[in-house]
Amino acid sequence: IFTQPGNPQQNAYIERFNRTVRYECLNQYLFRELSEVQDCTTLWQYFYNHERPHMSVNGCPPNFKQ
Repeated sequence: IFTQPGNPQQNAYIERFNRTVRYECLNQYLFRELSEVQDCTTLWQYFYNHERPHMSVNGCPPNFKQ
C-alpha cells in the first residue's frame, strides 16, 4: 500500500513503467507547453496499449487479427 522512501523495489512494476514512459516518450522531445506533453503522452499511451507487440500474445499487437 505504501512504498517507503528510497525503496523503489517495493513497487517495481510501476517503477519500470515510469522508466519506460520517461525513456520512450518524455526524453525524446523538448516541450514548451504542458499541452504538448499531454498530446505526446496521449499518442504514446495509445501506441503502448494498442499497437506495440506484447509478449503475452506471442509478440503481436493486442488488436492483431489473424
